Amino acid sequence: MFSKSEFREVVKSMGLVFGDIGTSPIYTLTVIFLLTRPTPVHIIGVLSLIIWTLIILVTLEYAWLAMSLGKKGEGGTIVLKEILVPLLKSSRNVALVTLLAYIGTSFLIGDGVITPAISILSAVEGLRIIPQFESISQGTIILISAAIAVALFSVQSKGIEKITWVFGPIMVLWFAAIGFSGIASIFYTPEVLNAINPYYAISFLLDNGIVGFFVLSEVILCATGGEALYADMGHLGREPILKAWRFVFIALVLNYLGQGAFLLRNPGSTNFLYQMINQQANILYIPFLLLSIIATIIASQAMISGMFSIVYQGITTRIIPMLKIDYTSGILKSQIYISTINWLLLISVLFMMLVFRESARLAAAYGLAVTGTMSITGIMMTSIFYHRKDITKAVISLFITLIDIVFLLSNSYKIPHGGYWSIIIAAFILSLILIYTSGQKKLYELMKLMSAKDFLKKYNYLYATQNKIMGTALFFTRDIESIPQYISHVMFKNNIIYENNIFISIIKSDSPFGIESSFTKEPAKGLKILEIRAGYMEIVNVEQILEDQGVHEKTIFYGVEDIFTNNLIWRVFSIIKKISPSFVQFYRLPTDELHGVMTRFEM
Repeated sequence: MFSKSEFREVVKSMGLVFGDIGTSPIYTLTVIFLLTRPTPVHIIGVLSLIIWTLIILVTLEYAWLAMSLGKKGEGGTIVLKEILVPLLKSSRNVALVTLLAYIGTSFLIGDGVITPAISILSAVEGLRIIPQFESISQGTIILISAAIAVALFSVQSKGIEKITWVFGPIMVLWFAAIGFSGIASIFYTPEVLNAINPYYAISFLLDNGIVGFFVLSEVILCATGGEALYADMGHLGREPILKAWRFVFIALVLNYLGQGAFLLRNPGSTNFLYQMINQQANILYIPFLLLSIIATIIASQAMISGMFSIVYQGITTRIIPMLKIDYTSGILKSQIYISTINWLLLISVLFMMLVFRESARLAAAYGLAVTGTMSITGIMMTSIFYHRKDITKAVISLFITLIDIVFLLSNSYKIPHGGYWSIIIAAFILSLILIYTSGQKKLYELMKLMSAKDFLKKYNYLYATQNKIMGTALFFTRDIESIPQYISHVMFKNNIIYENNIFISIIKSDSPFGIESSFTKEPAKGLKILEIRAGYMEIVNVEQILEDQGVHEKTIFYGVEDIFTNNLIWRVFSIIKKISPSFVQFYRLPTDELHGVMTRFEM
């Protein structure tokens, strides 16, 4: 069925991609039946909704449609934007799609704060099933959960490459355990298998009216993490994720049906998965509880790594300010650590644990960001298929998008119950993105850029008449046709000119990966142009490229913008610019050779 290498990749994807959706059975059904009574009709109806949500929103939307769209095997909201923008003719539509991509990215980050909090809390709450821990206080559970979160975030800077090889086998064990426990429970109450029929899902919604509609806001919890199939496609490739999803899907469906069967037999239960396991095999309960805690840690780790990737993608596509990045692996270029994001995430996760205290209350805030991301993905996919004249996929994608929007509207019920935190976090991220991108655009407009023609005229005269400094100087410029002010200041105001002057232009391509560097031309004596073309997901080692090109620089000049403003928004932009590292720090250039040249701008 699989070759040895294919099997390894499938197991690896179990650990890196399916942690979040794989740990959803810990809390999904428990939370749903806080909203509706566990009558036999309701149980079958809810199970049917869960099964068909997994089929429509995860299998069809992500595994089939979204994963058929990619750039060099890379997926995610930014990738959809990069695919869609060239297909659009109207600049207004391009602006709208760009805004949607920004909102989608903000929602993903907002969602990332809640995932570790709800996953770890819900697993630790399973301690209460052990007789000796029945009366354990919620404060103690929060303390244990917080300690696990602090430990997890503290080891990020060391790099997780050394331990990721165990993630896959542990998650395989987790899916096997929940799958077999589901089968054992179904065996005693086989009537739950009726839930496979979508009639029961539709009937539940029609019979329960507005309550049924709001139950959808908790049903979506079964699909949280489904977006990781597409977002993590670049790490492992499409095929291993799709093959792994077949096993994961079967294990999830069996477990949900098993929990439903258990609930039919024990309608007074409160924590279905753990009580079901405890009843089935009391002796294995503590090992299972430990396995579930490890599985939630793996789910949280996948989210943290994914968050670093999203932020890095945002930095390289110039929608997020530059942040200090450490590379934790000599083998995997995707293994990065961003300390600012790591500690902000930890503070946010601990804050969520303290504010909501229980996983059931956290579930009241969870799902809003997920459905927002799914809806945006659906809108962008439908537009891509329509513009590509793939009408069949466009119609199916439109149908799925409408279902996404129904789920999103049902989640509006969560806004007053804590869902507003998802909106606050996403709105904060979106505001930063909009301020930063608008500020960068405004700043670029204010720059008195010199045309290449005027620059060369002055340069040639200076080079011929002035004494030159021995060695090579590097200058960074975005566009070699428009020369930044700082270069004019260095050369023409301060009369600093080296024997060899190299202009370096780093150009981000539309593709996720690939790095090419070459000297494109020599426009004048002592002046060369080095172009570095890099995919927007690439981690560019400029120092290594310079070494490969035989460049041994004496000095590196770069521009520093000093912003003076009375405008509140531009003040925020000015603060962002001040606290974020300059691109020379971002690209890890040797500090003893750097010379920053300041230019003041009034905004």
